[in-house]
Amino acid sequence: MLSHTDFIVFYYALMMKNIIEIFIKFFSLGCVSFGGPAAHIGYFQQAFVEKHKWLNATEYGRIVALSQFLPGPGSSQVGFAIGYHRAGLVGAIAAFVAFTLPSVILMLTLAFVGFQYADAITFQGVIYGLKLLAVVVVLDAILSMAKSFCQSWVNRGITLISAIALVSFSSSLIQVLVIALAALAGFILTKRMQGSNQLTKDADNHVSQELKVGESGLLANIRWLPLIIFAVLIIGSSFLAKGQNLMHWFHEFFFTGSLVFGGGHVVLPLLQETVADNLSSEAFLTGYAAAQAVPGPMFTMATFLGTQLDVSAPVITALIATVAIFLPGFLLLLAFQYAWYELSSKPSVSGAMSGINASVVGLLVAAFGTPIASSALHEWWDFAAVALGFALVRYVKVQIGIVVLCFAALGVLLFQLGYSTLVQ
Repeated sequence: MLSHTDFIVFYYALMMKNIIEIFIKFFSLGCVSFGGPAAHIGYFQQAFVEKHKWLNATEYGRIVALSQFLPGPGSSQVGFAIGYHRAGLVGAIAAFVAFTLPSVILMLTLAFVGFQYADAITFQGVIYGLKLLAVVVVLDAILSMAKSFCQSWVNRGITLISAIALVSFSSSLIQVLVIALAALAGFILTKRMQGSNQLTKDADNHVSQELKVGESGLLANIRWLPLIIFAVLIIGSSFLAKGQNLMHWFHEFFFTGSLVFGGGHVVLPLLQETVADNLSSEAFLTGYAAAQAVPGPMFTMATFLGTQLDVSAPVITALIATVAIFLPGFLLLLAFQYAWYELSSKPSVSGAMSGINASVVGLLVAAFGTPIASSALHEWWDFAAVALGFALVRYVKVQIGIVVLCFAALGVLLFQLGYSTLVQ
């Protein structure tokens, strides 16, 4: 029989094993995750829902929906929440560090070494192949999530309308508005469809009572410590930000991270406003090009910008800028995730959650067209490669690591083919 000490040792050994597993899996994804937030959501769906089964489709849908409502880097918040689900706060930090580290290292390398290697045909070919892989992964994620979240005509309609709206009007405000309207539509239409169902009748008879209980439950499930830390950091750093010191840059990037919904390219105008007085347009565009050229979250553009803002301590400034821009989204996620789960479990709002999940599928569909497919598919062989890769991933169930290597090698060959055609 295990003693108390043996049990503690066993528990921490198991936790350490989970942390190492989380780090390895997220780091491997961070090395190949081209395509932006929508592609990252696809990678996470394929890896942690379908393959490793760390959480089910409903749990994953709740996490993705919450990430769309909170400010911060959407896909990184999803990864952070998956790590938290798997191994608590330490697991969440491990997931974030592992997924972001490849991008941070590459951004620092490009900032100090320059872009001479980025012009090499082999390097560009690998990027070319991994962008094609992103098309495969997002397409697979769309079909998998549609199978889970678009079973009724109501949800299929919400997905279609959401996709059309997001293609027609591309902005973070429209994205939040579409998701909110999808929640309202899902709540109303699902309720009407199930009007004769006894469960719905019972729910309708107790809506007011449930909402009263829900209010206290929601408040009880809000984690106030992360909210207090968020408030202290955003207010306190503003008082300590004197001149162009490190605390100034922490405040600027923390404030920027607090205002961005959805992540990805949405962060660009706010970042440009943040550094406009201290950085030339040419240097900013160079950072944008670097962020486009590396895998991982677009928010690591802050890493590159940090190296340019303080030449006396470029690495420290870069790391502070990186942590500061990600931190608000993570603190808010920690504060509201349990309240969100409590709310989404209520029978009276299950239709709203269904609508949100359907709209997230619409978001993936919109992002699939632009920028994922539009930036990767140009020649007939691109389409052929994606079709072959899709068959391997979805039907043959080839290990994703093998698929990554195949697409990297194929990208070199296809890029050289296209390059030689242009030269001729």
